Amino acid sequence: MKFFQPCLHFVIFLSLTATSVATPKYAKTGCNDMCGNVRIPFPFGIGANCSVNQWYTVECNSSIPRLSALNHLEILGVNLEDQIVTVNIPKIFNCQIPVWESGQTMSMDLGSSPFLFSKSHNIFVVEGCGNAVMMDAGSVLTGCSSSCLNDSTVSDKNICFGIACCQTTIPYYLKSYNMNLTRLERQGGDGDCGSAFLMDRNSSNEGRSSDSLTPVSLLWTLADDDYKQVTCCLEATRERLKVDTGNATTMVTWKCFNEEPLEGTSYLEDGCEATEECTRCEGYHGVCDYTRVYDVDGLAKEWIFTCIPIRGYRDGSGAIFITIVIVVCITSGLGLIAIIYTSYKLIKKTITKRRRKSVFKRINGGLLLKQQEEIDPSLVDKTILFTSRELARATDNFNENRILGKGGQGTVYKGMLADGRIVAIKKSKLVDESQLEQFINEVVVLSQVNHKNVVKLLGCCLETEVPVLVSEFIPNGTLYDHIHERQEFPFSLSMRLQIASEVAQALAYLHSATSIPIYHRDIKTTNILLDDKFRAKISDFGTSRFVSMDQTHLTTLVKGTFGYLDPEYFQSCKFTEKSDVYSFGVVIVELLTGEKPIFQTRLSEKVSLVAHFMLAMEKEQFLSIFDAMVINEGTKDELLALSNLAMRCLNSIGMNRPTMKEVATYLEIIQASHISSTV
Repeated sequence: MKFFQPCLHFVIFLSLTATSVATPKYAKTGCNDMCGNVRIPFPFGIGANCSVNQWYTVECNSSIPRLSALNHLEILGVNLEDQIVTVNIPKIFNCQIPVWESGQTMSMDLGSSPFLFSKSHNIFVVEGCGNAVMMDAGSVLTGCSSSCLNDSTVSDKNICFGIACCQTTIPYYLKSYNMNLTRLERQGGDGDCGSAFLMDRNSSNEGRSSDSLTPVSLLWTLADDDYKQVTCCLEATRERLKVDTGNATTMVTWKCFNEEPLEGTSYLEDGCEATEECTRCEGYHGVCDYTRVYDVDGLAKEWIFTCIPIRGYRDGSGAIFITIVIVVCITSGLGLIAIIYTSYKLIKKTITKRRRKSVFKRINGGLLLKQQEEIDPSLVDKTILFTSRELARATDNFNENRILGKGGQGTVYKGMLADGRIVAIKKSKLVDESQLEQFINEVVVLSQVNHKNVVKLLGCCLETEVPVLVSEFIPNGTLYDHIHERQEFPFSLSMRLQIASEVAQALAYLHSATSIPIYHRDIKTTNILLDDKFRAKISDFGTSRFVSMDQTHLTTLVKGTFGYLDPEYFQSCKFTEKSDVYSFGVVIVELLTGEKPIFQTRLSEKVSLVAHFMLAMEKEQFLSIFDAMVINEGTKDELLALSNLAMRCLNSIGMNRPTMKEVATYLEIIQASHISSTV
């Protein structure tokens, strides 16, 4: 009987190992991690000795967590993944300002703290009747204007289009700002109450703003000295990030980055634990797979978990293995069990290794993708691989009725995945080496990009005869369609300004906010898509290129579209960030005139739009070539400002053109001015 006891203990050990889940750790040893219903993870801490420094110390009185060193602001939540702490701050809210006074001003300053107002998580909101402007050191950052008709109220705070409510973004991460609110007079009555405030996007959707306080997200940063006290857990990697703080200045911060969701805090060496579902999956000999889901603004929203069975270990293989162990115990003893268990682990490891190897050797472009992985080791983990069966089912076997469009690199189909998501599926035309390189290049570039105005790559499939890209579906077609094909659609100047501003912000992000600058190299209206709310999304990164920080240009074969090509690039074969600026200048002129880059005159002569526009500017007759709707809705000053901006972008000498960041800032100012003049 004693002979069987070790075997029985071994089987029980295996069963417990497969199902046990460790308790996640969120705070330092001996420190609390909860205050009321708010979790406070390290590097924050409840009490002086529980945080990374005094700025992160949290006091917990009456079950309400507050940042002691930051005016005792109430903490609503801490997000480790996005490096965000959400706090309550005051609004500008006053119904007693006379209509004829200039308005009320409020200042917010985070001083020497390691916190910044988050650009990506906050929006600037004006409610009621009024104009509000956000300023930084005297310069206008952004503005918003809402008008009040008789009896107009804010019925739905998710819809802010200028009637009793409006909202806009901020251009970069802020340390401080001044906010000025001026009330407007109602039509036929006295002025109404107005309020202006910065607000967390998610809280805006949940309606958590009160009359006096509003939730705002702060980016928390860790300097080099702070980071010496932080030890990332084994599952996390250290990242040194640069934060755009405006005026071509950046701030450095450190982050413990997880490539999949973990329980606990990744800022403690023993803080990371696999999620409960992942632990169970591995206990059943599966591979734990997480897919990140993003919302419409490009921010991480949630994770979708899938347990992928390893071939040869599904259908109750755990029970089969335990049965084998028991039989061997009875027949051969514990020594043989150890040999079999070791063999089992070796076989499992070999199967997993072969499966991974086959993914990169059997499939189209796998070896090339492997080369790109050597440049960026995180690439493969960021790129989701779809099976050919999934995509065939999603597109009804690539039915012609599902075709959205055809281009030089391939055909785009509309599809629906098994989870109900509508996607765009781009199938490459041929498998020659040059097109394969462009395809893999698009995967590589888009895997690095996360911006609300750039089409989001969901994954790719390399199992088919030709490679396939899967990206988010953008329902309203291309900007080219709306300018040149859909003449019945009322394409207002406000919409054109919004689209131009969003494209400029996305290009500025690609040029200066990514870890490695990216040049798009084919900016044109057919590569600008519009979503259901007519927000712009840049697409088609097949010819895009990364540029190291010490490079000023790329020397390449000339690629691009005639009519948008930078003449300096065409002559020298040297592509710079200013070449993208030139192409964007053509897009601005296209938006203003409604003409194609190469168009036919009434005499059937083909004319360059850029040359036509410059000639009109020289003769001071630019208004004569503008679209009728643009002339009707814009003031002369606005149209002159836009024309001058286009001329600067189209300067024949690249170094004399503005940067995309300067273009984006200038367009935001024109857009704010247009909103005010419209009201």
